[in-house]
Amino acid sequence: MGFKVAIIGRPNVGKSTLFNRLVGKKLALVDDTPGVTRDRRVHAAKLYDLYFDVIDTAGFEDAAASTLPGRMRQQTEIAIREADLIFFTVDAKSGLMPDDRTFADVVRKSGKPVVLVANKAEARGAQGGMLEAWELGLGEPIPVSAEHGQGMPDLRDAVVEALGAERAFGEEDDGDEIAASEVLIGEDIADPDAEPAYDDTKPLRIAVVGRPNAGKSTLINALIGEERLLTGPEAGITRDSISVDWDWRGRRIKLFDTAGMRRKSKVQEKLEKLSVQDGLRAIRFAEIVIIVLDATIPFEKQDLQIADLIIREGRAPVIAFNKWDLIDNPQELLAELREKTGRLLPQVRGIQAVTVSAETGRGLDRLMESIIKTHKVWNSRVSTGKLNRWLEGILAHHPPPAVAGRRLKIKYVTQAKTRPPGFVVSCSRPDAMPQSYVRYLTNSLREAFDMPGVPIRMALRTSDNPFAGRAKKR
Repeated sequence: MGFKVAIIGRPNVGKSTLFNRLVGKKLALVDDTPGVTRDRRVHAAKLYDLYFDVIDTAGFEDAAASTLPGRMRQQTEIAIREADLIFFTVDAKSGLMPDDRTFADVVRKSGKPVVLVANKAEARGAQGGMLEAWELGLGEPIPVSAEHGQGMPDLRDAVVEALGAERAFGEEDDGDEIAASEVLIGEDIADPDAEPAYDDTKPLRIAVVGRPNAGKSTLINALIGEERLLTGPEAGITRDSISVDWDWRGRRIKLFDTAGMRRKSKVQEKLEKLSVQDGLRAIRFAEIVIIVLDATIPFEKQDLQIADLIIREGRAPVIAFNKWDLIDNPQELLAELREKTGRLLPQVRGIQAVTVSAETGRGLDRLMESIIKTHKVWNSRVSTGKLNRWLEGILAHHPPPAVAGRRLKIKYVTQAKTRPPGFVVSCSRPDAMPQSYVRYLTNSLREAFDMPGVPIRMALRTSDNPFAGRAKKR
């Protein structure tokens, strides 16, 4: 990427709509409510033949540093320092406000090149607001409609003029596309007998989820060692799912911070529904999902529902018991939590659970080691030969039951997918196989091939009857 652009302005002028227009996807949450965006979001963007990084920021507000708007303003000031070019956005429909003039002085003092963007220019009466924007002294306002895509050629020309042609033009960087999941929610195996070594150089996608105020953003800040995400004592600060790039022991990692997920019955506002949907999308795109539980009130009903959702999606879960520095009797509570984890989450028997303190930084290395260990299991493959030797022992020790007076026959088993491990069992009557026996096979396979803590898919298939549908010859 050749340069970085920060979109700056007061609340509700259309910064996130412009951000979505430039990146070509509806990544940032957009709503009529002022102040939807809180964290700064960075993404690759394209404006015709210009390729760059764009930063979406919170609305600039004049507030004390200790308040939530004040902390949001600090994040925006960091974005200004990081950027090579600033899109100072005003609302052409409502005209200039006192805050616009105040923040124009802040942007001017930064010394960065500025493009003045007059958004919502498609509205009736917007011409007067656009002409009023000349008073800011930031150059000619560029009338655009981020919602409808109008004025983008003029915006492109303004960027080239502000930066110069040599700086503005760079090479296109193709983003990583994530393949859609299929029946077993995993990746197909080309050679069923192959057991390749784990590749620890591939980038890793990790989502951090949990109830509001469990410490998700604080945990990510502690991991990367900087105040990248907005945190505080208030519950529900995070709204957008923000991705953060990080390097851990030479391995590239993308961390996704998500909004806190409350019980469905409590989610009434449209904005919170959008936040939860954004978090669910982050779970589907991740490989590992860290479930952050508040150690002072662990295993609420909502925690278990979040964990069940992750398991059904086929992601690899890791539990982080956060706020461990607030616990008075750690040994007793740890034994209790281990017992509850095994009892309440039998679908992922042996799940990795680590005690951490995002506030003090305790247990973070152990958390990352547990993540890598779980990721290896999630990617593991077992050859067909080993599987069928295991199956012979299982059938000799505990054969499938008889249903309606007829014994069920299992012919063979093979692994069809990884991420998560997915196995196909060929049997005589799949529809008659009791679920209890399928669970028995899954648990036995998990123990035999050391696959703790990840969901295992077991699909039952029957071979086609070559004589089916033929008329009996006399």
